[in-house]
Amino acid sequence: MTPRLFHCDDYHADIGPHVFPMEKFRLVHRELLASGAASPEDFAVPGEVGEADVLRVHSHAYWWKVVEGFEALDELRLEMPYTHELARAFRAMAQGSVLAAQAALEHGFAANIGGGFHHACPDHGEGFCMLHDVAIAIRRVQADGAARKAVVIDTDVHQGNGTAVVFRNDPSVFTFSIHQENNYPVPKAESDLDVGLRDGATGEEYLRVLERHVPAILDAHRPDLVAYVAGTDPYREDQLGGLDLGLDDILARDRLVFSEAKRRGVPVFATFAGGYARRIADTVRMHADMVKLGLETWKDGRAR
Repeated sequence: MTPRLFHCDDYHADIGPHVFPMEKFRLVHRELLASGAASPEDFAVPGEVGEADVLRVHSHAYWWKVVEGFEALDELRLEMPYTHELARAFRAMAQGSVLAAQAALEHGFAANIGGGFHHACPDHGEGFCMLHDVAIAIRRVQADGAARKAVVIDTDVHQGNGTAVVFRNDPSVFTFSIHQENNYPVPKAESDLDVGLRDGATGEEYLRVLERHVPAILDAHRPDLVAYVAGTDPYREDQLGGLDLGLDDILARDRLVFSEAKRRGVPVFATFAGGYARRIADTVRMHADMVKLGLETWKDGRAR
């Protein structure tokens, strides 16, 4: 079995005091190994994304900024201080998502122990997202002829505006975002399907929406691949969220997405996206539980 999980030390960059917990990537990696859910052989070091893959999504002028350095407005939009170390982390995580998409098509499930940067747009980064790794991965497998149609299921508490912009008017990629309506970004872009939930929406409400839409999307679009943007920030203890999901609700959400995809024989590659719980241990647990569930759901490989 070739690796299905992708991570390296370069995913971490020192950004100083910041709400974005860069250390969560290595902590999840450590938890997966310590719990026995994964072995070292399940992991691969991704390296860095290639320019040709990036330029299928981002402009050449913006890619040059990622490599060389940001101006003040670029940093303001990103809401992170630019460093070459941070740019290297985003390039590594973008390659991790490319490899996860490729591995999912072979094995049914794969995960990038990072990624999910759904706010990045073709000509700029924003909202902690420098490169749109998910879009880069989808465009790569499409260019390879390995997948023709994809669905993005985005469960981060913030709308996936960059995803909507990248794939606007592209019938080969269906974009679905379930998020808190009164939250970042403002204004929102238009996905193929957006469900903006009220402040304080419960896990029961949230899961009811997913039960209604996820099977219908998969049946109507019949994708070759699902990109699961599995943000943990709908959790009620998240610092940047305002929904009321418990730990069990987050796991039930992951189970619903995975079971519906597996039932239809659709491979899934998963990325982490946001997660800013007051206790980083909660964020690590939710991300790790998602990966464990994916590995367990597809322990026998692809369904078709």
